[in-house]
Amino acid sequence: MSSPPRPDDAHPYLRAATAGVRHHARALARPTPPDPVDRVHLDVLHAHLTALHRFLDQLAETTRPPYPGAGRHLATAHTRLWQATAEVHTAFHLLPATSADSTECRPERLPEGPPVLTICQRHLAASHIIRRKTTPADLNRPHTTPCAR
Repeated sequence: MSSPPRPDDAHPYLRAATAGVRHHARALARPTPPDPVDRVHLDVLHAHLTALHRFLDQLAETTRPPYPGAGRHLATAHTRLWQATAEVHTAFHLLPATSADSTECRPERLPEGPPVLTICQRHLAASHIIRRKTTPADLNRPHTTPCAR
């Protein structure tokens, strides 16, 4: 007799991504002070957030027709996630450049281009999605959604 499948077994990649985020959150909570965040960490976090942003966009689109209320909430989450992604992008540019970002950077050796351009290209691509689906008023609206329970 087999046990019923766990709900998160249907989405192993999401579970793995969540475990990675928890691992890094625990590392920050250690008693020794962590190193300050650097551009590499924010670049990776930005990549994670933009991938999650695209995924949430797809979930909202497929959920909205049969369940409009749930679809609206997912669309709101999509907007809020974009706001977080934009803030991470801004923080990236406020940190000092590392040697990889400096003038010594050899972009011809990096197939994806210089690191500072990679995050900007990813951010620009994600901004096209959010601008297609939301208005400036949506982006500036405070979060007031009450719990549906």
